[in-house]
Amino acid sequence: MRKAAAVPLSLLGLGVATVAYASVVERNSFRLRRFDVPVLARGQRPVRILHLTDLHLTPRRTMLINWVRSLGALEPDLVVNTGDSIAHEDAVPALLHALEPLLGRPGLFVYGSNDLYAPKPKNPLRYLWRTSRGDNRQHVPSLPWRELGAGMAAEGWFDMNNTTARLKVGDLDVAVAGIHDSHIDLDRYDRVAGPAPADADLRLGVMHSPEPRNMDRFAADGYQLLLAGHTHGGQLCIPFYGALVTNCGIDRARVKGLSRHSSAWLHVSAGLGTSPYAPARFSCFPEASLLTLVPRR
Repeated sequence: MRKAAAVPLSLLGLGVATVAYASVVERNSFRLRRFDVPVLARGQRPVRILHLTDLHLTPRRTMLINWVRSLGALEPDLVVNTGDSIAHEDAVPALLHALEPLLGRPGLFVYGSNDLYAPKPKNPLRYLWRTSRGDNRQHVPSLPWRELGAGMAAEGWFDMNNTTARLKVGDLDVAVAGIHDSHIDLDRYDRVAGPAPADADLRLGVMHSPEPRNMDRFAADGYQLLLAGHTHGGQLCIPFYGALVTNCGIDRARVKGLSRHSSAWLHVSAGLGTSPYAPARFSCFPEASLLTLVPRR
């Protein structure tokens, strides 16, 4: 009888330890990933882009706020925020405080669905057979997205939601096109469509969700580097196997990291946060990425 009882208890203990690790340890073990991206012409000096995404910030996430503040020491040439920055109606001051050491540098941003609509409790198992597309079909945004955008724009960051821009990054003339979040059907690629400026030193495409239909158009229009978030890298992954789901149209092999998409380079960040209703990561550390753009070989 004692042996029979010991097995369930040991399994229960393992389950409790796994949940504790995923929600307390790994969720707060922030990592900086580094990639070299060969997109520049010969003779151009390297440029560094800090890619942030999916903070899903709530005001009391002090460890995350302080870690993001520490990234100011990197002194990147450009900061790109690909959305889902907040998850609470009072989170904008906390986010701007986190970004403060970076806001003096060139930057740009797009929104994710959770910048407009507050997260809700949901069964995480349903991600195994469907994406969260359509979950935020609300008529009135419940989060202060205008305040969020105004705070970043006031510091000189470019609002790239369904628009184009031209900016100077280091010695580079950079042409940027960005779109709003396709997950809530606010992407309007037609507003930025057309050949990217051929005279730009770098042509950069920015989006929240890496949907192939939009990535195809960016690449066809001549954008060389595409940046996206949204996937959380799968968030709950299986060691030596990887992500179970991507929560969008991209394949599991490219759920995070640097890869190719047609003629373009694609970087998908696993992001730094989680929904407040699913505060755990497993085999998928929270991350920001420093991309060093170097000349093509």
